[in-house]
Amino acid sequence: MKIFFRTAVILFLFTAAIPANSYFVTYKEQYYRLFHIHHVQYPSDSMENIYWLEKALQADFCNPLYALAVIENEIQWEKYRNLFTMHINLKLIEQYLFLGNKYNKRNAYFFNAPWRDQNLESLKTAETCYRTALFYWDEAVAWSKKAGERRLRWIDLPLVQYWQDEAFRIENGALNYGRTINRELNQLQQVREKFEAMETWY
Repeated sequence: MKIFFRTAVILFLFTAAIPANSYFVTYKEQYYRLFHIHHVQYPSDSMENIYWLEKALQADFCNPLYALAVIENEIQWEKYRNLFTMHINLKLIEQYLFLGNKYNKRNAYFFNAPWRDQNLESLKTAETCYRTALFYWDEAVAWSKKAGERRLRWIDLPLVQYWQDEAFRIENGALNYGRTINRELNQLQQVREKFEAMETWY
C-alpha cells in the first residue's frame, strides 16, 4: 500500500512539472483568432473582443508562411496586409456598435423622468462608442483604398475572399458604416434632447 501511495505521489509530482501546451500570443493572426461572436452578446463580450482586436491592430504580422492566406510573393503579401487591417477595423466597428446599442436609449418615455440623469449618462456612453466606431470606419475606408490600388486590384487571395468582398462593397458603397453610425448619432441626439427637456418629478 505504501509503495502504491509513493508511486502515485511521484507520478503526480512528475506530471505537475510537465509544462502544458501553450504559446505566447504575439502576432496579429494569433490575436485575431481570439476574437469570437457569442450567441447573446453582453457588453463584457464586446469589450473582450475589442481588447483582442485592438491588440491585433498593434501587433506585428506573422511570417507569410503562417498567414491566413496562401502568400507566394511580395505583392500578395502587401494586399493581404491591407485587407487584414481593413477587416480588423470593420470588426472593431461592429463591436463598438454592439456595445453602443446596449447603452443607447431608443425612446425617452415620460415615466423615465426619475432616472433622467442615468439615462443621459447611458446616452453619453453610447455616443462615445459610436464616435469610436466612426474613427475605425475612416481607417477601414483608407485600408480598403490601399487594397484596391490598381497594381493590387487583380491580385486574388481565395482564402480571404470575404475580406476582398468587404473591400469591394466599401468601394461601391454597399457597405457604409459611416452612414449607419451617423444615423445612430442623430437618433441619439433627438432622444437626449427629450431627456434634457424633462422635469424630474420625484
